[in-house]
Amino acid sequence: MAEQFSLEWAKGIIDDNVQKAQTFIDDPEQINGLLEELQAKMEGLPDTVSKAFNNVPVMADMVKSYVTREYTDVSPKVIISLVGAFVYLVKKNDIIPDNVPVIGFADDLAVATVAMAINEPELTAFAAWKADKVGEPIDLVPVESLEPAAPADQAQPTQPAQPTQPSVQA
Repeated sequence: MAEQFSLEWAKGIIDDNVQKAQTFIDDPEQINGLLEELQAKMEGLPDTVSKAFNNVPVMADMVKSYVTREYTDVSPKVIISLVGAFVYLVKKNDIIPDNVPVIGFADDLAVATVAMAINEPELTAFAAWKADKVGEPIDLVPVESLEPAAPADQAQPTQPAQPTQPSVQA
């Protein structure tokens, strides 16, 4: 299963949904329906995983702003990749069903995180544009803070090690 949750796996999921994504983008009713389903899913997330999906509303706002031609300073490929990720998030073809305790959202999180990572510069630019427009900052969580922490046995020490005295040979 570890193989299935690789960067390449998540990119593949997004790539597999490119045609569906283009269909959604070309039809305002379909894209609005998809974004509404996505919003409902985000609102229904358990508290234990909701923070991990903090960037999804910004991603969705970028797509909506692009489709309505309010924000067009972004490549269509970026929008297609975001919509491709959204298609996976809301459709019922998960590798791990969302109702499986603890790990049910792992596949969704992997896809959302990869979509954020490959589009982070564009999302950061959009967040800055949106913040200027609305007059308040837009919270965008950096991708590196979405990565899981190292297990305790692999954690780095919190204090630097004390230097040792060089040994003196006589």
